[in-house]
Amino acid sequence: MRAFIFPGQGSQSVGMGKALADASPYAREVFQEVDEALGQNLFRLMAEGPAEELTLTENAQPAIMANAIATLRVLEREGGVSLADKADFVAGHSLGEYSALCAAGTFDLATTARLLKLRGQAMQAAVPVGVGAMAALLGADLEKAEAIAAAAIEAVRAETGETLVCAVANDNDPSQVVISGHKEAIDRAVALAKDHGAKRALPLPVSAPFHCSLMQSAAEAMEQALAEARIAAPLVPLYCNVGAAPVGAVDAIRTGLVRQVTGMVRWRESVLAMHEAGVSDFVEFGGKVLGPMVKRIAPDAAPLSVVTMDDIEALLKTL
Repeated sequence: MRAFIFPGQGSQSVGMGKALADASPYAREVFQEVDEALGQNLFRLMAEGPAEELTLTENAQPAIMANAIATLRVLEREGGVSLADKADFVAGHSLGEYSALCAAGTFDLATTARLLKLRGQAMQAAVPVGVGAMAALLGADLEKAEAIAAAAIEAVRAETGETLVCAVANDNDPSQVVISGHKEAIDRAVALAKDHGAKRALPLPVSAPFHCSLMQSAAEAMEQALAEARIAAPLVPLYCNVGAAPVGAVDAIRTGLVRQVTGMVRWRESVLAMHEAGVSDFVEFGGKVLGPMVKRIAPDAAPLSVVTMDDIEALLKTL
């Protein structure tokens, strides 16, 4: 069995999509449609930068999606294959869940681009710059990360009397968990991490504390937008971030996307669940981030990252 998977924020880079657009009219069509939907020249920003502007959440989210969908569309159109025939499930990491749903026909491309632009803007607006932060805990599993977050909350409360937010945002794989919340609490968690068994703690260069309760206003904005969006049942089931289980009903997908804004991305559990359901091949479109995570989660799985035309041609030989 095979799952098509889609990366999240952090996988963007200047130059993304350019070689693919140069090589295939089908990729160019995707980038043009996204530009028209957003009323901006996002593809030029993807191809030429500057990096600081591309990294802005409201640009990075639709850009990563556009790059992933362009890669898939080239595979489908030039290779004469369809997702419905070649994939048993789809999944995506955080914003990648929107890419997965677009790939599976739940949202059309223009709707997906507009939803992700709004999602990025709403997330950025939810917390003033400098108030929130995120950090990666390396060499820590979910249990250790939760203990570190709890210890940081308690340390800050003991000193200041304030109860701040510090929570697990992404359970990525057995050796990498990301925490999110108020900057003061995250800084304390970084300082405490080694005492609680983590090998290393790295503050992340992000503009907002994603996937924690501080994102509540963004969740409300997405709830309204998704209530108005045209949503179809996916061609194949989606393993959703918040449930780590397959969903296919429109209401369940909508609910999952809203909950995902403030909830933990249960990527490790999702991959394990797909693997236990019989998935051996995990094909990542438009990035090389999820493949290594899959290998750490399920060592006997076969992840493949597809970014270039050569990657697409190699994949076609295996389908």
